[in-house]
Order: sequence, then structure tokens, then C-alpha cells
Amino acid sequence: MEDRITGELRSERSDLTPLDIRYQEFRQGLRGYLVAEVREYLGRVADAQSALIEENERLRSHIRELEAQLAKAKEGEAELKRAVVAAERIAREIKAQAEREAELIRRETESERQAALQELIEQMKRIKNDIEQVRNERDLFVSQFRALLEGYLASLDRFKR
Repeated sequence: MEDRITGELRSERSDLTPLDIRYQEFRQGLRGYLVAEVREYLGRVADAQSALIEENERLRSHIRELEAQLAKAKEGEAELKRAVVAAERIAREIKAQAEREAELIRRETESERQAALQELIEQMKRIKNDIEQVRNERDLFVSQFRALLEGYLASLDRFKR
């Protein structure tokens, strides 16, 4: 493109604005272009470039919004990961505590079972002793009653004679 004032070509594309295109001046030669057509064409090009610049800015804005959303999503993901790690740690701690409590309950139950079993054994020993004592008392009673009856029989036999 030629510069408006000097007619030299521009070296940088980023300096070209829709206004530059719209008001670009060209030198006229012997068989030059129709100025109205060139102006109309430059107007369309300027309008197209304006639309492209607006679209580009809109897209850049949209990219910034998406990048902000992505940053929030990454932040949320990081928070979620921290929450999951914390939940897993808490779950492991709860499980370990439950296992310790279960072991303690098992030990207490075993201890209570052993105590109850020992009590039953002691009770059985007492009952066996009581049975043995009752047998001994029965045997003593039977022998004493037998002796008494034998004494009466002996008295009856003497009386009969």
C-alpha cells in the first residue's frame, strides 16, 4: 500500500487502519483508475477491515472470558482434588479408628466371654461339690437309717424270742 502523503509502500501491516484504507490517495498516471470506483472499492475494503477488527476484538474478548472461565475451572478442579484427597485421608482415618474400636470391642468381648466361661466353670465346680456333699449326706443318712432299722430289727428279733 502506498502512504497517503509520500506514495511509498508501508512496511508494517499493523499500521493499516480502515481510515487509512478509506482515505488513501494514489498518484494518477496517464491511464489511471476511475477515482469513484477506487473510492467505492476502498470504502468496501475499509468496511470489511472494520468488521474484521471488530470480530477480532470480539474474539479476543471471548478468549479472555474463556481463559478466565478456564482459570476458574482449574481452580475449582484443584479445590476438588484437595477435597477428594482430604476426604480420602479422613476415610482412611475413620476406617483405622473403626478397626481399632472393633479390635477393642473384640478383645473386651473375648475377655467377657472368658470371664463368663470361668464363672460357669466355677459354678459347675460348686454344683459338683454340692452334689457330692448331698450324696455323702444321703449315704450317711442311708447308713444311719439302716443302722437304726437294723437296731429296730434286732430289737424285734429279741422281742420275738
